[in-house]
Amino acid sequence: MVKCLKHEPFYTDGTYFNEELGLWIGWACHEGASDDCLPIWNEKKDICLLFSGEDFTDQAEIDVLRMRGHEFASDDASYLVHLYEEMGSEFLEKLNGWFGGVFSGLLLDLREQKLVLFNDRYGVNRIYYHEDTSGFYFSSEAKALLKILPGTRQLNLRSLGEVLSCEAVLENRSLFSGISLLPGGSSWVFSRGAPVKKKTYFKKEAWENQPELSESDFYEKLKETWIRVLPKYFVGKQSVGLSLTGGVDSRIILAWAPPGPGKLPCYTWGGKYRDCADVKIARRVAKLCQQPHNTIAVDGEFLSEFPALAERAVYISDGTMDVTGSIDLYVQRLARQIAPVRLSGVCGGEILRRLVMFRPNPPQQGVFDPELAGSFREAAVTYSGELEGHRLSFTSFKQAPWYMASKFTVERSQVTYRTPYFDNELVALAYQTPATLLNNEPALRLIADGNPRLARIGTDRGIAFRSIPGVTQALHQYQEFTFKAEYAYDYGMPQWLARLDHVFAPLHLEKLFLGRHKVAHFRVWYRDELSRSLREMLLDSDARSRPYLRANSLEEILKAHISGQRNYTFEIHKILTLEFIQRKLIELN
Repeated sequence: MVKCLKHEPFYTDGTYFNEELGLWIGWACHEGASDDCLPIWNEKKDICLLFSGEDFTDQAEIDVLRMRGHEFASDDASYLVHLYEEMGSEFLEKLNGWFGGVFSGLLLDLREQKLVLFNDRYGVNRIYYHEDTSGFYFSSEAKALLKILPGTRQLNLRSLGEVLSCEAVLENRSLFSGISLLPGGSSWVFSRGAPVKKKTYFKKEAWENQPELSESDFYEKLKETWIRVLPKYFVGKQSVGLSLTGGVDSRIILAWAPPGPGKLPCYTWGGKYRDCADVKIARRVAKLCQQPHNTIAVDGEFLSEFPALAERAVYISDGTMDVTGSIDLYVQRLARQIAPVRLSGVCGGEILRRLVMFRPNPPQQGVFDPELAGSFREAAVTYSGELEGHRLSFTSFKQAPWYMASKFTVERSQVTYRTPYFDNELVALAYQTPATLLNNEPALRLIADGNPRLARIGTDRGIAFRSIPGVTQALHQYQEFTFKAEYAYDYGMPQWLARLDHVFAPLHLEKLFLGRHKVAHFRVWYRDELSRSLREMLLDSDARSRPYLRANSLEEILKAHISGQRNYTFEIHKILTLEFIQRKLIELN
């Protein structure tokens, strides 16, 4: 099981057994990371903690532990076991993990002969589990369970329909038979001879029931909270790099970043056709702040490695991230060479503006088996039900662990990932946002208050603080047009336009549209550079005979897309992903 979790040579690992309690556990983590200190014992060796992630508990509370006589290292997570000694299970409410508030772990209390399995209040740091008469099995990645439990190596039809339609498995299920996800905010207690006590240490209603603040009160509290919590995300013994885009959320970080000039390396993903808007803007704002900037290009080298990267990304994510995760894997490997810790503005929009990032979008009819296609409709119904209620609760407690965590899993295999936007204090405050400020205004004000010059630079969508009448609006409309035009030419090209584009293929019109906002262009890549790889990966006898595909549909799809007469980008993503799931996770090849 541990071998399944070691994705790179820089991982460290270990195991611990306690036959008296019936516990066999192993771990893997990045060498030199905060949790590279396992197992964590107290002085009496009667309490042990295995912890995944980082914690950003206030330093004042850690100092109190030393004042009370506890001994622990100063540069890792070893103080956490002492926090439990002082507070008991309530210490979980204090934790504020590496992804803002994201962590998981197992606590072994030999004094009370019990085990406590816990995760973060959102459930982003996944724990998969399977329970039967032989025992309780759990792992941070489903593949470790698949390795030792052959009966689970079957795809759940309902979950498969959700992944193909929603790009996520909903309701804390997994893709695999008999494997589920630990709900967010869990602290499950195991004692010898007693059934598991499935406790919850946090309920989202505690945040939902807060009163809405006035515009002025909210912004002042947002600013005060941001200034206070942000410096915590730059601490640690490993160097930190900032993943910088052309939007507002990473720029807020840069505007208030504690490191001085030349101390915070920044980087941005770039494409093969031109410098995209993200690169142009990020380079400009980094220079203004006197910070170094690098462009990590998704170019010919990525395309040459695509088959191996795609297979690996699907495997690492336990099949919940499709082959587009190959880009995440590729760029994060290069980002680690700049800094092993990646600080990102990811989830800023999801938390501060309550942006919903995924919706049901089933593949085209006639591709998949009718029974599987029927599950797409069920997925839409399930999604609709889950969307009801508080929108911020959906984006933080459902969208983040079900949809976004797949991408995070791939990225975290290469770097230690931090984002301040999931800081517990910040999320709690976001529930008090007045409806009139669920837009970019608070973010733009924060940038202006941190660095006025940064606020005057427009975003990748042409938005700026205190816009110039006419000029800013025109820039915004231009950026919106180029954004939509690029999508329409690439991923979202309608079938009638694909046939027309085929006629004009010798003109290479893609050079006019692609690369202005996006770095991934799979419609064109599948048609051109990756066409040979697609045939090699999908036209063998096994791939063509998969029961979830309609007879002969695979050959028809590839032929039509590679010829340029049809656009089956989305369907090829899913078919290729399913093939890798079958090979690497079901058949364990």
